[in-house]
Amino acid sequence: MRARDPAARSRLEILLCYPGVHAVALHRVAHALWQWRLRVLARMLSHVSRFLTGIEIHPAARIGRRLVIDHGDGVVIGETAEIGDDVLMYHQVTLGGTSLAGGKRHPTIGDKVILGAGAKILGPIVVGEGARVGANAVVLSDVPPGQTVVGIPARPVDRKPAGADVLPYGTPCDETLDPGVRALEALRTELAELRARLAALEAERRRAPAGDD
Repeated sequence: MRARDPAARSRLEILLCYPGVHAVALHRVAHALWQWRLRVLARMLSHVSRFLTGIEIHPAARIGRRLVIDHGDGVVIGETAEIGDDVLMYHQVTLGGTSLAGGKRHPTIGDKVILGAGAKILGPIVVGEGARVGANAVVLSDVPPGQTVVGIPARPVDRKPAGADVLPYGTPCDETLDPGVRALEALRTELAELRARLAALEAERRRAPAGDD
């Protein structure tokens, strides 16, 4: 945790003041109760954890080692979600389902994945090892290992900052990287140029003598 959050000054501060740590610790107990088929007790504990931390984790969800939930408020992790080792997750992330049918309904997150603030990963899809999901992205299909995706719906981008093992808030989520946004900005630029040319033609017409018409 200290390696991924420069605001963390000590282990004691992390243990006492970080809701993500509390939520994961309580989930470990709730998950054990769920496996022991003490389902109501497990759900009650997860409910208490949500009340205390603002983080909702279903007790059946499978979470690997060293999960870091930074800030944490509004995080939702569904029943059949699976999370690998060394995952970094920011606030408002949702690992949600898109079906009311039984079975696998929620995402599988690989090792060393970064999920940016507000990201929504929906359905029984797989986010591969080392992938990055930009802030507020909505992911509806599998993400290959090592890929960075941004936008709504999420699309891959060919950019990875050199020397950055951890990308704060899941960046790069610069919307200019999104192909759809780039196309829209190009159209806006072209429209602005056309308007400028039209205004220049109108001004020239007004300056022209009346007899030239």
